[in-house]
Amino acid sequence: MDKIVIKGGKKLKGEVLISGAKNAVLPIMAAALLADGTSEIQNIPSLRDVVTMVRLLRFLGARVNHAGPTIEIQSNNHLKSIAPYNLVSTMRASVCVLGPLLGRLGYVELSLPGGCIIGSRPIDLHLKGLETLGAEITIEHGYVKARAKRGLRGADVYLGGSYGSSVLATANVMMAAVLARGTTRIESAACEPELVDLAEFLIKMGAKISGHGSHLIEIQGVDRLHGISHSIIPDRIEAGTFMVAGAMNRGSDVLVRNCVPEHSHALLDKLRQAGIIINKTKDSIRIRRNGLLRPTDVTTLPYPSFPTDLQAQMMALMAVTPGISVITEKIYPDRFIHVSELNRMGSKIFLEGSSAIVHGVKHLSGAPVMASDLRASAALVLAGLVAEGVTEVHRVYHLDRGYERIEEKLSALGASIKREKEKN
Repeated sequence: MDKIVIKGGKKLKGEVLISGAKNAVLPIMAAALLADGTSEIQNIPSLRDVVTMVRLLRFLGARVNHAGPTIEIQSNNHLKSIAPYNLVSTMRASVCVLGPLLGRLGYVELSLPGGCIIGSRPIDLHLKGLETLGAEITIEHGYVKARAKRGLRGADVYLGGSYGSSVLATANVMMAAVLARGTTRIESAACEPELVDLAEFLIKMGAKISGHGSHLIEIQGVDRLHGISHSIIPDRIEAGTFMVAGAMNRGSDVLVRNCVPEHSHALLDKLRQAGIIINKTKDSIRIRRNGLLRPTDVTTLPYPSFPTDLQAQMMALMAVTPGISVITEKIYPDRFIHVSELNRMGSKIFLEGSSAIVHGVKHLSGAPVMASDLRASAALVLAGLVAEGVTEVHRVYHLDRGYERIEEKLSALGASIKREKEKN
């Protein structure tokens, strides 16, 4: 097992190239199961979760050729309908095969998914949406069993949840509906850019979809889909993480390249409020910090508001910002496991319900810390960039699920950071 070792205090300067979006590539890989023929997917990030999805698709009977940033997926008429526990339990995005397999085969058994421990994330909306399309669903022995005896049929599907729209539920219903008979209208659909990318992928394959990017998506079912070539959008969460990294130390100057600035409006607004200098081009964002930061309150909400996947990173920034900031988590109210680890480094953060009250301190102290989930891992790395002394981030396999060579990219910007093997 690896750990990340960081010596804090270095200014970051230079350019960083953003990889393909983790939250787009996984459902798009699953969607390739819907096509007759071969789909080529480009701009694939080198991530642990991508490897897991490749293994799952191969188990299901697809032919997958994974060579660097390109994956070829050939679906056929002999797909398996059972997705087992040993593959699904390690990655929540495995649930994305539910809609495609049900739409293609009419029957699927899927182990209840795993992933990061960031609070309760049931798949009720997924199942509700598929039932509305005509599936009969039971849960037995830890498996979801879905069957459409007479095939799926178009329907009006409402996906509003307690904390807003669900991206993966919207994706699953959309993927199931493209081969259903008739018209499906998804109300209270998610609007995230990754979902738009999935819709564009399906449209290229021959699906009839309109309204993606809004809360009302309409799908006219078709008889078949065909393989195509598609390039994944840049990862807005990775881009946001490096923007926050550029804001951590005074004197830093970081150019984030191969990104989509309009996907990061909410984060950029908060960084400006905090006193960061920002310059944008069509596909890059320059982050400069010259003076003291200002405290900034943040509330996470579905896109286009502030993303929950950048909450922990923003908290690391506010931990070294003079004054008091309030960070409220509206998507996953329990997503604060990183607070105790940041406090081990000298931060002063207090939890009150679904809010974290952050009292900025002058400096953090390097310490051994334990990563609890993907984005918390990134936050601890960012805190280590400004901490006095050495920070060791353990359990970095979480990082490898969503960040491509983060230590190499930060090192190229001037950070003193390296990956080491844990001692037995």
